Amino acid sequence: MSERKPDMFMPALVGGAAAGLLSGLPVVQCMCCLWIIGGAMLSALFLARNSPVSLTAGEGAIVGALSGIFAALVERLVSIPFTAFSREFARKLLESMSRFTEEMPSGWENWLDRSRVLTPAFFLLGLMITAFIFAALGALGGILGASLFGRKPNPQIPLQGESHAPQNPGYRQP
Repeated sequence: MSERKPDMFMPALVGGAAAGLLSGLPVVQCMCCLWIIGGAMLSALFLARNSPVSLTAGEGAIVGALSGIFAALVERLVSIPFTAFSREFARKLLESMSRFTEEMPSGWENWLDRSRVLTPAFFLLGLMITAFIFAALGALGGILGASLFGRKPNPQIPLQGESHAPQNPGYRQP
């Protein structure tokens, strides 16, 4: 009677990889939250296609949270080659801000030179924080995806217009 649900790993991996790739690219990362929710919805869509029964909101949340965790890992790995680009962008932003701010402490525009962005501890801390946030957004996207794509017709429920009356020729419907 219970039908086996398909594995959630591959749909979460595909949706998370797509969302993480888009979230890690410098030009389109400004829509990071949207990519995470969309990647989780994509995971729910793939899970629904492989499932013989309807998805529940809980299953959508689980596949979405897994997708968010995968997206965090992919985003961190993809963003490593773009670190120099991001630092240069931040440097130019700080230089332009220095023209408009007079009350900032001296040397504040040079804080990028003193920071160590690619230390393993900083990488892991950023990964954990990102994974937590992306998992929450992914759960939201998974719930949305399950509600949009996870419905399957139930053959046991009669369609509208079908009679619920027993097959007795002497029976009249009220």
